[in-house]
Amino acid sequence: MFKRILRVFIVIVVLAVLVIVVGGIVGFNFLRDNGIKQYFATMKPPAATVSTTIAKPSNWTPGVEAIGTVRAVRGVDLTVETAGIVKEIPFHANQKVAANAVLLQLDDAVERADLDAQKAQAALDQTTLTRAVELTRRGVGSDSTLDTARAAASASASQVTRLQAVLDQKQLTAPFAGTVGIPRIDLGQYLAPGTAVVTLQDLDTMRVDFSVPEQQLPLLKIGQTVRLGLGGSDDMPFAGAIRGIDPKIDPSSRLVNIRAEVANPEGKLTPGQFVQVRVELPEEQNVLSLPQTALTTSLYGDYIFVVQPAKPAGTAPAQPAKPDEKPAAATDKPADAKPADAKAADAKPADAMKPAADAMKPAADAAKPADKAAADAAKPAAADPAKPAAEGDKPALVLSQVFVKPGRRNQGMVEIVEGLKAGDEVVTAGQNRLFNGMTVNVDNTIDPTKSANKQADQQ
Repeated sequence: MFKRILRVFIVIVVLAVLVIVVGGIVGFNFLRDNGIKQYFATMKPPAATVSTTIAKPSNWTPGVEAIGTVRAVRGVDLTVETAGIVKEIPFHANQKVAANAVLLQLDDAVERADLDAQKAQAALDQTTLTRAVELTRRGVGSDSTLDTARAAASASASQVTRLQAVLDQKQLTAPFAGTVGIPRIDLGQYLAPGTAVVTLQDLDTMRVDFSVPEQQLPLLKIGQTVRLGLGGSDDMPFAGAIRGIDPKIDPSSRLVNIRAEVANPEGKLTPGQFVQVRVELPEEQNVLSLPQTALTTSLYGDYIFVVQPAKPAGTAPAQPAKPDEKPAAATDKPADAKPADAKAADAKPADAMKPAADAMKPAADAAKPADKAAADAAKPAAADPAKPAAEGDKPALVLSQVFVKPGRRNQGMVEIVEGLKAGDEVVTAGQNRLFNGMTVNVDNTIDPTKSANKQADQQ
Protein backbone atom coordinates (compact mmCIF):
# COMPACT_ATOMS: atom_id res chain seq x y z
CA MET A 1 0.00 0.00 0.00
CA PHE A 2 2.78 2.37 0.94
CA LYS A 3 4.69 1.53 -2.19
CA ARG A 4 1.63 2.26 -4.30
CA ILE A 5 1.17 5.65 -2.68
CA LEU A 6 4.87 6.41 -3.12
CA ARG A 7 4.68 5.41 -6.75
CA VAL A 8 1.67 7.67 -7.33
CA PHE A 9 3.39 10.53 -5.55
CA ILE A 10 6.49 10.15 -7.67
CA VAL A 11 4.41 10.12 -10.85
CA ILE A 12 2.60 13.28 -9.76
CA VAL A 13 5.87 15.00 -8.92
CA VAL A 14 7.35 14.02 -12.28
CA LEU A 15 4.27 15.25 -14.12
CA ALA A 16 4.35 18.51 -12.17
CA VAL A 17 8.00 19.01 -13.03
CA LEU A 18 7.30 18.29 -16.68
CA VAL A 19 4.40 20.73 -16.68
CA ILE A 20 6.55 23.40 -15.05
CA VAL A 21 9.43 22.83 -17.48
CA VAL A 22 7.21 22.74 -20.55
CA GLY A 23 5.25 25.77 -19.33
CA GLY A 24 8.48 27.63 -18.67
CA ILE A 25 9.78 26.87 -22.13
CA VAL A 26 6.49 27.88 -23.78
CA GLY A 27 6.25 31.01 -21.66
CA PHE A 28 9.86 31.93 -22.38
CA ASN A 29 9.34 31.52 -26.13
CA PHE A 30 6.14 33.52 -25.98
CA LEU A 31 7.77 36.34 -24.04
CA ARG A 32 10.79 36.28 -26.33
CA ASP A 33 8.68 36.47 -29.50
CA ASN A 34 6.53 39.21 -28.01
CA GLY A 35 9.63 41.16 -26.99
CA ILE A 36 11.13 40.84 -30.48
CA LYS A 37 7.90 42.04 -32.05
CA GLN A 38 7.73 45.03 -29.73
CA TYR A 39 11.39 45.82 -30.35
CA PHE A 40 11.03 45.85 -34.13
CA ALA A 41 7.67 47.62 -33.91
CA THR A 42 9.11 50.48 -31.88
CA MET A 43 12.57 50.53 -33.48
CA LYS A 44 13.24 53.66 -35.51
CA PRO A 45 15.40 53.38 -38.65
CA PRO A 46 18.68 55.30 -38.56
CA ALA A 47 18.66 58.77 -40.04
CA ALA A 48 19.71 58.85 -43.70
CA THR A 49 22.25 61.37 -44.96
CA VAL A 50 21.04 63.51 -47.87
CA SER A 51 22.09 66.58 -49.80
CA THR A 52 19.60 69.43 -50.15
CA THR A 53 19.03 72.74 -51.85
CA ILE A 54 16.76 75.67 -51.10
CA ALA A 55 14.10 76.37 -53.71
CA LYS A 56 14.08 80.03 -54.69
CA PRO A 57 12.92 82.03 -57.72
CA SER A 58 15.61 82.63 -60.32
CA ASN A 59 16.05 83.78 -63.88
CA TRP A 60 15.21 81.13 -66.45
CA THR A 61 16.41 81.11 -70.02
CA PRO A 62 14.09 78.85 -72.01
CA GLY A 63 15.29 77.26 -75.19
CA VAL A 64 14.58 74.81 -77.97
CA GLU A 65 16.91 71.81 -77.84
CA ALA A 66 17.73 69.52 -80.73
CA ILE A 67 20.41 67.28 -82.20
CA GLY A 68 22.41 68.61 -85.14
CA THR A 69 25.14 67.68 -87.60
CA VAL A 70 28.11 69.92 -88.35
CA ARG A 71 29.09 70.69 -91.90
CA ALA A 72 31.55 73.13 -93.38
CA VAL A 73 30.09 76.22 -95.01
CA ARG A 74 32.27 75.39 -98.02
CA GLY A 75 33.25 71.76 -98.35
CA VAL A 76 33.57 69.45 -101.34
CA ASP A 77 35.13 66.17 -102.44
CA LEU A 78 37.29 67.03 -105.45
CA THR A 79 37.23 64.76 -108.53
CA VAL A 80 38.94 64.76 -111.93
CA GLU A 81 37.07 65.64 -115.14
CA THR A 82 39.18 63.66 -117.58
CA ALA A 83 41.08 60.40 -117.66
CA GLY A 84 44.82 60.25 -117.23
CA ILE A 85 47.81 58.98 -115.29
CA VAL A 86 48.83 60.76 -112.08
CA LYS A 87 52.08 62.61 -112.68
CA GLU A 88 52.37 64.82 -109.55
CA ILE A 89 50.63 65.27 -106.17
CA PRO A 90 51.82 68.64 -104.86
CA PHE A 91 50.02 68.55 -101.46
CA HIS A 92 50.01 66.55 -98.24
CA ALA A 93 47.31 65.63 -95.76
CA ASN A 94 45.78 68.40 -93.61
CA GLN A 95 47.56 71.11 -95.54
CA LYS A 96 45.97 74.53 -95.76
CA VAL A 97 45.87 75.61 -99.40
CA ALA A 98 44.95 78.84 -101.11
CA ALA A 99 42.32 79.28 -103.78
CA ASN A 100 43.36 78.07 -107.28
CA ALA A 101 46.31 76.12 -105.85
CA VAL A 102 47.28 73.07 -107.94
CA LEU A 103 46.43 69.85 -106.12
CA LEU A 104 46.94 67.24 -108.88
CA GLN A 105 48.78 67.06 -112.21
CA LEU A 106 47.96 64.40 -114.81
CA ASP A 107 50.16 63.45 -117.75
CA ASP A 108 49.46 66.12 -120.44
CA ALA A 109 52.22 65.58 -123.01
CA VAL A 110 49.82 64.72 -125.85
CA GLU A 111 47.55 67.64 -125.10
CA ARG A 112 50.49 70.09 -125.03
CA ALA A 113 51.70 68.84 -128.42
CA ASP A 114 48.23 69.23 -129.90
CA LEU A 115 48.00 72.72 -128.45
CA ASP A 116 51.35 73.76 -129.92
CA ALA A 117 50.35 72.45 -133.35
CA GLN A 118 47.05 74.25 -133.24
CA LYS A 119 48.74 77.48 -132.16
CA ALA A 120 50.98 77.26 -135.24
CA GLN A 121 47.99 76.69 -137.50
CA ALA A 122 46.19 79.60 -135.84
CA ALA A 123 49.21 81.85 -136.55
CA LEU A 124 49.19 80.80 -140.22
CA ASP A 125 45.49 81.44 -140.56
CA GLN A 126 45.93 84.85 -138.99
CA THR A 127 48.68 85.69 -141.51
CA THR A 128 46.45 84.55 -144.39
CA LEU A 129 43.65 86.75 -143.07
CA THR A 130 45.97 89.78 -142.92
CA ARG A 131 47.10 89.20 -146.50
CA ALA A 132 43.50 88.82 -147.75
CA VAL A 133 42.50 92.06 -146.05
CA GLU A 134 45.39 93.89 -147.70
CA LEU A 135 44.56 92.49 -151.15
CA THR A 136 40.92 93.41 -150.77
CA ARG A 137 41.92 96.92 -149.79
CA ARG A 138 43.96 97.23 -152.99
CA GLY A 139 41.04 95.89 -155.03
CA VAL A 140 42.84 92.79 -156.29
CA GLY A 141 41.22 90.28 -153.90
CA SER A 142 37.70 88.97 -153.84
CA ASP A 143 35.31 89.19 -150.92
CA SER A 144 34.86 85.42 -150.81
CA THR A 145 38.56 84.92 -150.30
CA LEU A 146 38.49 87.39 -147.41
CA ASP A 147 35.50 85.67 -145.77
CA THR A 148 37.18 82.29 -146.08
CA ALA A 149 40.35 83.61 -144.45
CA ARG A 150 38.38 85.16 -141.59
CA ALA A 151 36.48 81.91 -140.93
CA ALA A 152 39.69 79.91 -140.93
CA ALA A 153 41.39 82.31 -138.49
CA SER A 154 38.38 82.29 -136.16
CA ALA A 155 38.16 78.49 -136.21
CA SER A 156 41.86 78.15 -135.47
CA ALA A 157 41.58 80.54 -132.49
CA SER A 158 38.61 78.60 -131.13
CA GLN A 159 40.50 75.33 -131.55
CA VAL A 160 43.40 76.76 -129.54
CA THR A 161 41.00 77.76 -126.78
CA ARG A 162 39.46 74.25 -126.72
CA LEU A 163 42.83 72.53 -126.52
CA GLN A 164 43.88 74.90 -123.75
CA ALA A 165 40.73 73.95 -121.80
CA VAL A 166 41.52 70.26 -122.33
CA LEU A 167 45.03 70.88 -121.08
CA ASP A 168 43.71 72.71 -118.02
CA GLN A 169 41.58 69.66 -117.17
CA LYS A 170 44.79 67.74 -116.60
CA GLN A 171 45.27 69.90 -113.49
CA LEU A 172 43.08 69.78 -110.38
CA THR A 173 42.96 73.11 -108.53
CA ALA A 174 41.36 74.23 -105.26
CA PRO A 175 38.11 76.15 -105.87
CA PHE A 176 38.50 77.99 -102.55
CA ALA A 177 40.91 78.27 -99.65
CA GLY A 178 40.68 75.54 -97.04
CA THR A 179 42.19 72.41 -95.57
CA VAL A 180 42.72 69.30 -97.67
CA GLY A 181 42.33 65.80 -96.35
CA ILE A 182 44.15 62.55 -96.98
CA PRO A 183 44.92 61.94 -100.67
CA ARG A 184 43.04 58.97 -102.12
CA ILE A 185 45.34 58.41 -105.11
CA ASP A 186 48.97 57.47 -105.77
CA LEU A 187 51.60 58.45 -108.31
CA GLY A 188 51.28 56.56 -111.59
CA GLN A 189 47.69 55.57 -110.94
CA TYR A 190 45.27 55.74 -113.85
CA LEU A 191 42.22 57.85 -113.03
CA ALA A 192 38.87 57.68 -114.74
CA PRO A 193 36.58 60.71 -114.94
CA GLY A 194 34.77 61.27 -111.65
CA THR A 195 37.40 59.60 -109.44
CA ALA A 196 37.55 61.26 -105.98
CA VAL A 197 40.99 62.67 -105.23
CA VAL A 198 40.75 64.50 -101.90
CA THR A 199 38.30 66.42 -99.72
CA LEU A 200 38.62 70.17 -99.23
CA GLN A 201 36.93 71.83 -96.23
CA ASP A 202 36.83 75.45 -95.10
CA LEU A 203 36.92 75.07 -91.30
CA ASP A 204 36.77 78.76 -90.36
CA THR A 205 32.96 78.82 -90.37
CA MET A 206 30.76 75.80 -89.73
CA ARG A 207 27.19 75.10 -90.68
CA VAL A 208 24.85 73.20 -88.35
CA ASP A 209 21.74 71.51 -89.70
CA PHE A 210 19.07 70.35 -87.27
CA SER A 211 15.31 69.87 -87.12
CA VAL A 212 12.62 70.80 -84.61
CA PRO A 213 8.96 69.77 -84.21
CA GLU A 214 6.37 71.89 -85.97
CA GLN A 215 4.94 72.99 -82.59
CA GLN A 216 8.18 74.89 -81.88
CA LEU A 217 8.39 76.60 -85.25
CA PRO A 218 6.64 79.83 -84.08
CA LEU A 219 9.38 80.27 -81.45
CA LEU A 220 12.19 80.48 -84.00
CA LYS A 221 13.28 83.32 -86.25
CA ILE A 222 16.27 84.33 -88.32
CA GLY A 223 19.14 85.72 -86.24
CA GLN A 224 18.34 84.00 -82.94
CA THR A 225 21.32 82.90 -80.85
CA VAL A 226 22.26 79.24 -81.09
CA ARG A 227 24.60 77.41 -78.73
CA LEU A 228 26.36 74.16 -79.49
CA GLY A 229 27.81 71.53 -77.22
CA LEU A 230 29.78 68.41 -77.99
CA GLY A 231 28.27 65.03 -77.18
CA GLY A 232 28.54 63.88 -73.55
CA SER A 233 29.13 67.38 -72.13
CA ASP A 234 26.73 69.85 -70.54
CA ASP A 235 28.84 72.84 -71.59
CA MET A 236 27.89 74.70 -74.77
CA PRO A 237 30.93 76.84 -75.59
CA PHE A 238 30.12 77.52 -79.26
CA ALA A 239 27.74 80.34 -80.19
CA GLY A 240 26.22 81.19 -83.54
CA ALA A 241 23.00 82.37 -85.15
CA ILE A 242 20.17 80.97 -87.25
CA ARG A 243 20.71 81.66 -90.94
CA GLY A 244 17.88 79.73 -92.54
CA ILE A 245 14.49 78.19 -91.74
CA ASP A 246 12.95 75.81 -94.23
CA PRO A 247 9.52 77.22 -95.26
CA LYS A 248 8.17 73.70 -95.68
CA ILE A 249 7.32 71.17 -92.97
CA ASP A 250 8.19 67.58 -93.77
CA PRO A 251 4.78 65.85 -93.96
CA SER A 252 6.23 62.44 -93.07
CA SER A 253 8.05 63.45 -89.88
CA ARG A 254 6.34 66.81 -89.06
CA LEU A 255 9.78 68.34 -88.56
CA VAL A 256 11.22 71.63 -89.81
CA ASN A 257 14.82 71.88 -91.03
CA ILE A 258 16.88 74.71 -89.51
CA ARG A 259 20.36 75.87 -90.48
CA ALA A 260 22.74 77.88 -88.30
CA GLU A 261 26.28 79.16 -88.74
CA VAL A 262 28.94 79.09 -86.05
CA ALA A 263 32.45 80.54 -86.10
CA ASN A 264 35.19 77.95 -85.64
CA PRO A 265 38.45 79.87 -85.28
CA GLU A 266 40.16 77.19 -83.16
CA GLY A 267 39.07 74.31 -85.36
CA LYS A 268 37.38 72.32 -82.57
CA LEU A 269 34.34 71.58 -84.69
CA THR A 270 34.73 68.98 -87.43
CA PRO A 271 32.43 68.40 -90.44
CA GLY A 272 30.10 65.46 -89.86
CA GLN A 273 30.31 65.80 -86.07
CA PHE A 274 27.34 65.20 -83.75
CA VAL A 275 26.44 68.22 -81.58
CA GLN A 276 23.76 69.28 -79.13
CA VAL A 277 21.92 72.39 -80.28
CA ARG A 278 20.07 74.87 -78.11
CA VAL A 279 18.22 77.90 -79.47
CA GLU A 280 17.97 80.49 -76.71
CA LEU A 281 14.64 82.23 -76.16
CA PRO A 282 13.95 85.46 -74.19
CA GLU A 283 14.81 85.21 -70.48
CA GLU A 284 12.07 84.78 -67.87
CA GLN A 285 12.17 85.85 -64.21
CA ASN A 286 10.87 84.41 -60.92
CA VAL A 287 10.82 80.80 -62.06
CA LEU A 288 11.06 78.02 -59.47
CA SER A 289 13.50 75.37 -60.61
CA LEU A 290 15.38 72.44 -59.07
CA PRO A 291 18.24 70.19 -60.14
CA GLN A 292 16.94 67.27 -62.14
CA THR A 293 18.42 64.89 -59.56
CA ALA A 294 15.82 66.10 -57.04
CA LEU A 295 12.89 64.89 -59.16
CA THR A 296 11.81 61.26 -58.94
CA THR A 297 9.46 59.73 -61.49
CA SER A 298 7.13 56.86 -60.62
CA LEU A 299 3.94 55.26 -61.88
CA TYR A 300 1.96 57.54 -59.57
CA GLY A 301 3.58 60.76 -60.78
CA ASP A 302 6.63 62.93 -60.23
CA TYR A 303 7.54 63.78 -56.65
CA ILE A 304 10.24 65.33 -54.48
CA PHE A 305 11.25 65.02 -50.84
CA VAL A 306 11.02 68.21 -48.77
CA VAL A 307 13.00 68.41 -45.53
CA GLN A 308 10.98 69.83 -42.61
CA PRO A 309 11.54 70.11 -38.85
CA ALA A 310 9.91 67.32 -36.90
CA LYS A 311 6.64 68.27 -35.20
CA PRO A 312 6.96 68.68 -31.40
CA ALA A 313 5.56 65.88 -29.24
CA GLY A 314 2.23 66.26 -27.38
CA THR A 315 1.99 68.16 -24.08
CA ALA A 316 3.64 66.24 -21.24
CA PRO A 317 1.43 65.09 -18.30
CA ALA A 318 1.45 67.14 -15.10
CA GLN A 319 4.28 66.30 -12.74
CA PRO A 320 3.37 64.55 -9.47
CA ALA A 321 4.91 67.32 -7.38
CA LYS A 322 2.57 70.06 -8.67
CA PRO A 323 -0.62 68.94 -6.82
CA ASP A 324 1.20 69.51 -3.48
CA GLU A 325 0.90 73.27 -3.98
CA LYS A 326 -2.90 73.26 -3.84
CA PRO A 327 -3.25 71.81 -0.31
CA ALA A 328 -0.65 74.25 0.92
CA ALA A 329 -2.69 77.12 -0.47
CA ALA A 330 -5.82 75.63 1.04
CA THR A 331 -4.24 75.48 4.47
CA ASP A 332 -3.32 79.14 4.17
CA LYS A 333 -6.97 80.16 3.84
CA PRO A 334 -8.05 79.05 7.34
CA ALA A 335 -5.04 80.81 8.79
CA ASP A 336 -6.09 84.04 7.08
CA ALA A 337 -9.74 83.59 8.12
CA LYS A 338 -8.90 83.38 11.82
CA PRO A 339 -6.39 86.04 12.76
CA ALA A 340 -7.33 85.71 16.40
CA ASP A 341 -5.86 82.22 16.49
CA ALA A 342 -2.55 83.40 15.05
CA LYS A 343 -0.84 82.80 18.35
CA ALA A 344 -1.95 79.19 18.40
CA ALA A 345 -0.86 78.74 14.79
CA ASP A 346 2.53 80.28 15.56
CA ALA A 347 2.90 78.14 18.62
CA LYS A 348 2.47 74.82 16.77
CA PRO A 349 3.17 75.32 13.05
CA ALA A 350 4.49 71.83 12.65
CA ASP A 351 1.37 70.31 14.21
CA ALA A 352 -0.83 72.30 11.83
CA MET A 353 1.03 71.13 8.73
CA LYS A 354 1.37 67.54 9.84
CA PRO A 355 -2.25 66.47 9.14
CA ALA A 356 -2.06 67.99 5.63
CA ALA A 357 1.19 66.20 4.93
CA ASP A 358 -0.25 62.96 6.27
CA ALA A 359 -3.30 63.42 4.04
CA MET A 360 -1.20 63.92 0.94
CA LYS A 361 1.03 60.92 1.61
CA PRO A 362 -1.51 58.27 0.50
CA ALA A 363 -2.24 60.26 -2.65
CA ALA A 364 1.44 60.49 -3.43
CA ASP A 365 1.84 56.76 -2.80
CA ALA A 366 -1.10 56.04 -5.07
CA ALA A 367 0.39 58.19 -7.82
CA LYS A 368 3.53 56.10 -8.01
CA PRO A 369 3.66 54.26 -11.35
CA ALA A 370 3.55 50.56 -11.29
CA ASP A 371 5.99 50.25 -14.17
CA LYS A 372 9.50 51.08 -12.97
CA ALA A 373 10.75 51.63 -16.51
CA ALA A 374 8.19 54.38 -17.07
CA ALA A 375 9.23 56.08 -13.84
CA ASP A 376 12.91 55.88 -14.84
CA ALA A 377 12.09 57.38 -18.23
CA ALA A 378 10.27 60.28 -16.58
CA LYS A 379 13.11 61.06 -14.14
CA PRO A 380 15.63 62.42 -16.70
CA ALA A 381 13.02 64.75 -18.15
CA ALA A 382 12.21 66.18 -14.72
CA ALA A 383 15.78 66.17 -13.46
CA ASP A 384 17.30 68.00 -16.44
CA PRO A 385 14.80 70.54 -17.77
CA ALA A 386 17.49 72.44 -19.68
CA LYS A 387 18.33 69.51 -21.94
CA PRO A 388 15.12 69.62 -24.03
CA ALA A 389 15.66 73.32 -24.54
CA ALA A 390 19.15 72.65 -25.86
CA GLU A 391 17.87 69.94 -28.17
CA GLY A 392 15.17 72.31 -29.38
CA ASP A 393 17.89 74.48 -30.93
CA LYS A 394 18.52 71.66 -33.45
CA PRO A 395 15.20 69.95 -34.09
CA ALA A 396 15.11 66.63 -35.86
CA LEU A 397 14.53 66.79 -39.60
CA VAL A 398 11.97 64.59 -41.33
CA LEU A 399 10.96 64.06 -44.94
CA SER A 400 7.71 65.00 -46.56
CA GLN A 401 6.90 63.45 -49.94
CA VAL A 402 5.38 66.08 -52.22
CA PHE A 403 3.99 65.38 -55.68
CA VAL A 404 4.84 68.12 -58.17
CA LYS A 405 4.21 69.00 -61.80
CA PRO A 406 7.46 69.46 -63.71
CA GLY A 407 7.81 71.77 -66.69
CA ARG A 408 10.68 72.67 -68.98
CA ARG A 409 14.24 71.43 -68.58
CA ASN A 410 17.43 73.34 -69.15
CA GLN A 411 21.09 72.51 -68.43
CA GLY A 412 20.41 70.02 -65.65
CA MET A 413 17.59 72.06 -64.12
CA VAL A 414 13.86 71.37 -64.24
CA GLU A 415 11.06 73.89 -63.82
CA ILE A 416 8.48 73.07 -61.13
CA VAL A 417 5.06 74.36 -62.15
CA GLU A 418 2.97 73.12 -59.19
CA GLY A 419 3.61 71.68 -55.73
CA LEU A 420 6.72 73.65 -54.72
CA LYS A 421 6.99 76.81 -52.63
CA ALA A 422 9.85 79.24 -52.42
CA GLY A 423 12.05 78.48 -49.41
CA ASP A 424 11.40 74.73 -49.34
CA GLU A 425 14.46 72.61 -48.63
CA VAL A 426 14.46 69.83 -51.22
CA VAL A 427 16.57 66.67 -51.29
CA THR A 428 18.86 66.57 -54.33
CA ALA A 429 20.86 63.40 -53.61
CA GLY A 430 20.47 60.29 -51.49
CA GLN A 431 16.83 59.50 -52.35
CA ASN A 432 17.44 55.75 -52.35
CA ARG A 433 15.22 53.99 -49.79
CA LEU A 434 13.70 57.20 -48.51
CA PHE A 435 10.08 57.32 -47.42
CA ASN A 436 7.61 59.85 -46.08
CA GLY A 437 8.27 60.83 -42.45
CA MET A 438 11.81 59.42 -42.33
CA THR A 439 14.44 61.17 -40.20
CA VAL A 440 17.39 62.54 -42.16
CA ASN A 441 20.68 64.36 -41.69
CA VAL A 442 21.67 67.09 -44.15
CA ASP A 443 25.21 67.09 -45.56
CA ASN A 444 25.87 69.60 -48.35
CA THR A 445 29.64 69.21 -48.53
CA ILE A 446 29.26 67.62 -51.97
CA ASP A 447 27.03 69.15 -54.62
CA PRO A 448 25.69 66.41 -56.92
CA THR A 449 24.70 68.96 -59.57
CA LYS A 450 28.38 69.63 -60.31
CA SER A 451 30.91 67.21 -61.70
CA ALA A 452 33.47 65.64 -59.38
CA ASN A 453 36.35 67.26 -61.25
CA LYS A 454 34.96 70.78 -60.75
CA GLN A 455 34.41 70.21 -57.03
CA ALA A 456 37.94 68.86 -56.63
CA ASP A 457 39.33 71.97 -58.33
CA GLN A 458 37.29 74.24 -56.01
CA GLN A 459 38.49 72.41 -52.90
